[in-house]
Amino acid sequence: MSADRILTAVGLLAAVVAVFVPLEWWGLILLAVGLVSGFMSPSEDMLTRIGYTVAAVALPTLANSLDAIPVAGVHLNGIIDNFAVVIGGIVIANFVLVLFARLMDSGD
Repeated sequence: MSADRILTAVGLLAAVVAVFVPLEWWGLILLAVGLVSGFMSPSEDMLTRIGYTVAAVALPTLANSLDAIPVAGVHLNGIIDNFAVVIGGIVIANFVLVLFARLMDSGD
């Protein structure tokens, strides 16, 4: 199993646990998992980076409609919102790496 898959599984597991275990540090933990994942396996493809960005923005908006489901909707909404934080960390890491690469490119 690659590090990318392991970190994705850890992020998903942390997003699920964060819904059921109250801890004030979950936001930081989820963001840190996303940052580590983004820095360890950066996306070289621009379309992949755009897809991650769109997912980080759109998932919480779409997850809010799950609140209409009587029993599980609130929990599903929380899980998706938490995983969007992990994706946001990946987006931030990729943005920093691309910005750093552009600044350090002294070919011109």
